[in-house]
Amino acid sequence: MKETKKESAKTSKGEQTRAVILETALELFRERGYEETTMRAIAERAGVALGNAYYYFRSKEHLIQAFYSRIHEERQAPSLELLNKEPDLMKRLLGIMYIMVETIEPYHRFAGVLFRTAADPKSPLNPFSEESEPTRRESIALFAQVLEGSDSKVHKDLKQELPYLLWLYHMGITLFWIHDSSAGRARTYKLIDRTVDILVKLIGLASNPLMRPVRKAALRLAADLRTASA
Repeated sequence: MKETKKESAKTSKGEQTRAVILETALELFRERGYEETTMRAIAERAGVALGNAYYYFRSKEHLIQAFYSRIHEERQAPSLELLNKEPDLMKRLLGIMYIMVETIEPYHRFAGVLFRTAADPKSPLNPFSEESEPTRRESIALFAQVLEGSDSKVHKDLKQELPYLLWLYHMGITLFWIHDSSAGRARTYKLIDRTVDILVKLIGLASNPLMRPVRKAALRLAADLRTASA
């Protein structure tokens, strides 16, 4: 059934309202911090009724989850463009990591504020939390694409666990980026350059048949840690 012009206009207005509320929330989080910002303050700054704010976002946590989702969506187009044309694993992983940093760069100041809350293991904003699972799963799937489309031979058992391990690596880079005060985040890019080179070499080495016992032991450890965190 086709959407009428009236329904389309209503949907568009709803999307605009939702975007305004999210942008306002991020602005206030930067100014006051996450804990000190209330839904009422967000609604007042955004110029909407409190009930309307709750209609689009049931809580502050849902606002942050929407932020996580938007960041992932902004990465998708440039990431897929890169992966569709570049077969070299080194360049694929390096490019994806660059895109990830470039996408979050406008939020560098806010990231430090958010980290204070997200670092709490019990916080729903923690990247490892159940609430963050949809975005986490999508990010891990992107790293799976990095491996799948490359011209490098990666052993099948390593390929199963590696996307999650690469996501963990990306989280480590993000933490470094949060604390990086160098101009243009130069130290973060240098860290990416050097660690991606090491990672790709380790992936190639781990896929060697002679490394099977070491690879199996490492993968068992990774699976155990993943289960424990879940």
